[in-house]
Amino acid sequence: MEFGLSEDQRLMQDSVGRTLEKVSSLDRVRKAAEAREARAQDIWHALVELGVPGMLIGEEHGGMGLKLLDAALIAEALGRHIAPVPFIASAVMAPVALMGAGSAAQQEAYLPKLASGDLVAGVAVSERAAGAREGGGVTASGGKLTGKSLFVMDFGAADIFIVADKAGGLHVVKADAKGLTKTELTTIDLTRSIGELGFDNVEAVALTSGDAKATLQRMLAAGRVMLAADTLGAGWMMIDKAVAYAKERKQFGRVIGSFQAVKHMCAEMAAELEPGRSLVWYAAHAFDEVPDEAALMAAHAKSHLSEVGRFVARTATEVHGGMGFTDLLGLHYWFKRIGLDRQLLGSPERARHEAAVLQGWAAD
Repeated sequence: MEFGLSEDQRLMQDSVGRTLEKVSSLDRVRKAAEAREARAQDIWHALVELGVPGMLIGEEHGGMGLKLLDAALIAEALGRHIAPVPFIASAVMAPVALMGAGSAAQQEAYLPKLASGDLVAGVAVSERAAGAREGGGVTASGGKLTGKSLFVMDFGAADIFIVADKAGGLHVVKADAKGLTKTELTTIDLTRSIGELGFDNVEAVALTSGDAKATLQRMLAAGRVMLAADTLGAGWMMIDKAVAYAKERKQFGRVIGSFQAVKHMCAEMAAELEPGRSLVWYAAHAFDEVPDEAALMAAHAKSHLSEVGRFVARTATEVHGGMGFTDLLGLHYWFKRIGLDRQLLGSPERARHEAAVLQGWAAD
């Protein structure tokens, strides 16, 4: 079986990549990180012009009607350029939730605005993906939510939140809802906004037109594939930077790239990361074309890329020597991006356990 990208997919990824090269330079990312911008407006507007926020949303709601593999290609480009914009929650997971479990009225109310970039959605589902933590979890009763949701994705720029309760139900909550408290969290990755929501009898609208539990599982699968693709892009940029540095840096009168040990480090990074590309592609493909395998392949992609990404991040930094730890090179932005990808929506250990459960190898 041959599996590859179409010409349109390659052109789309190249177009987004070229745009990000112009608008998401390291200097721009550094400014956004230092200012804690939840959404770098110039970068966001450039992506809106390309239709990125609405790529998964149907044409009837102003989107492009593309598939998750297309979104994975964009996620890879965003990771490569460490773009400080909302994407995984707002452009992928939220549309999956609304298209899977939202009523016609809810879809009409939110999807066109998400597609146009006028609305940003955060996603509060970490308790369902990564397991309950002390003080975490949301209870729904009488159209209102009570409790706390941790590690909310695309937090700072969100106008609405898609919230999962303890029973697996999904709800839409406005960012300015009465009784809702919002606390931004400081993570290692300052290119993305993560936060915490507190609910004190907060009014919420349930998504009840489809199977909410099944939709939640598809949300998690889509999010995990996007995180794996983001890591793939960030990892390859770190490899490219390590190779470029090895060709320039001299020791003992020779470029360090001529030393066998450095050659092996660079080759090993490439050999470890490149097979992950086909895994990410297939996991994204399975989401739409082989849905019975979607959750399993997403867990495999998330866990594998998380581990390989950490190895690449560490090794690429080592190739740079002491300079790899300086803010001047900014290598730490990619390093930290990969680190947060590893933990969001479940650690690699948890993802592997879920894969084992899905295959009947372990108890739930």
